[in-house]
Amino acid sequence: MGAVKALGHLEVWFLVGSQQLYGPETLRQVDADGREVAGALDAALPVTVVTKPALTSAESIRRVLLDANADDRCVGVVAWMHTFSPARAWIGGLEALQKPLLHLHTQFGRELPWADIDMDFMNLHQSAHGDREFGYVLTRLRHRRKTVVGHWRDPRVVARIEGWARAACGWREMQGLRVARLGDNMRDVAVTEGDKVEAQIALGFATNGYGVGDLAARVDAVADAEVDGLLAEVEEQYDVAPELRAGGDRRGLLVDALRIEAGLRTFLADTGATAFTDTFEDLHDLAQLPGIAAQRLMADGYGFAGEGDWKTAALVRVFKTMAAGLEGGTSFMEDYTYDLPEGNETVLGAHMLEICPSIAGGRVSCEAHPLSIGGKADPVRLVFTAAPGPAVVLSLVDLGDRLRFVANEVDVIEPPHALPKLPVARALWRPRPDLATAAEAWLTAGGSHHTVYTAALGLETVTDFAEIAGVELLPIGTDTQMRDFANEVRWNQAYHQLARGL
Repeated sequence: MGAVKALGHLEVWFLVGSQQLYGPETLRQVDADGREVAGALDAALPVTVVTKPALTSAESIRRVLLDANADDRCVGVVAWMHTFSPARAWIGGLEALQKPLLHLHTQFGRELPWADIDMDFMNLHQSAHGDREFGYVLTRLRHRRKTVVGHWRDPRVVARIEGWARAACGWREMQGLRVARLGDNMRDVAVTEGDKVEAQIALGFATNGYGVGDLAARVDAVADAEVDGLLAEVEEQYDVAPELRAGGDRRGLLVDALRIEAGLRTFLADTGATAFTDTFEDLHDLAQLPGIAAQRLMADGYGFAGEGDWKTAALVRVFKTMAAGLEGGTSFMEDYTYDLPEGNETVLGAHMLEICPSIAGGRVSCEAHPLSIGGKADPVRLVFTAAPGPAVVLSLVDLGDRLRFVANEVDVIEPPHALPKLPVARALWRPRPDLATAAEAWLTAGGSHHTVYTAALGLETVTDFAEIAGVELLPIGTDTQMRDFANEVRWNQAYHQLARGL
């Protein structure tokens, strides 16, 4: 479980379905049971769970779902049919609902009181009956939703609801998200391009371009006292190389790097952007490529991606929001190079500079080293190795006629050897099921070399987010077989063309 109420300013509404047929006493019990289930979920989830009165009519159902649409704190609704609830009463409300939906198929009591069961008990505890009615109409309406089955006190059930709730929070964050694109993308690169209008229509976030000179002006205006404050933070949080410490012969590089950070913070606040990109090919009057600045901003929750990759920058921000309160970290990442000893193939992920220290294992060092591209001073960066454990890497690609997510489950490991001459942050992982299958599937799907790397969220939450977004997801994991995967790509192509219509 993540930290309770890490997203407590956001709400999930808990809706219980019933009908007037059973009389007021039964409805009072339905309300009481609903409050108890919602209270237990509220105590366990990182969001606030709000209980609504039992819904027994088309009018009340439609009204509460319209209210959910209009309430900016509400990220989604959980629906449970405690008794039988005639599903035609839900049609109008479900057709109006624009927020994510989770269908919880549970039952108030975990075990049947065999000796006491009578028809009053049967009428009250009809979830096995009522939820099938509800599921039918959801399917008939082709309404996207997540279905979770099991008792509401089961930790596995709660964990699945939490994953969905986090995905719903990510979807809310993406609506109205602003990405600031400083300069264009790396010249002649294909996969970092895309249709920004289509992305805004499908996913809700806006990407706007700015001249690097706009940032440089903010950097020039940063007061020395602000830089001094950042220097104190850096010296406390990281192992700073001797030459970058006070009195060191390269101290000026760290001062310049943190002046860029301060300018970036002002620039992002002024533009309302919570994600940004830059490119080493367009640095204008900046003294160096932002390295530690991008890393520290990501650690504070901003989205970032290099070379103008606005799609990945947006996803980094969204997945950081989804992972609030969880251990493991989330970062911009790139598949950089391979280690290919037979039977033990791995990927070494890194970037020129900009990997988020939230994924680090152990202490982080602050260093400055030459960068053979960009034509500027040696940039300061944070150097570390990612903590071992399971993770997911996720790519968003523009196929021209639609968007696609590609995700790979990976197992991060400690490097078998030291890397004394690689002065950047890095992660070493074994892709599931193996490198050859995972890479072939990734290439077949058209996945990018840039990804969101998250050790905080699992594939099920990624799947929940894709379902909420209505965007195709091609997962690669332990059970992936290349022939089946290639067929899925073909079948999905046909499905999505038909689903779009003429």
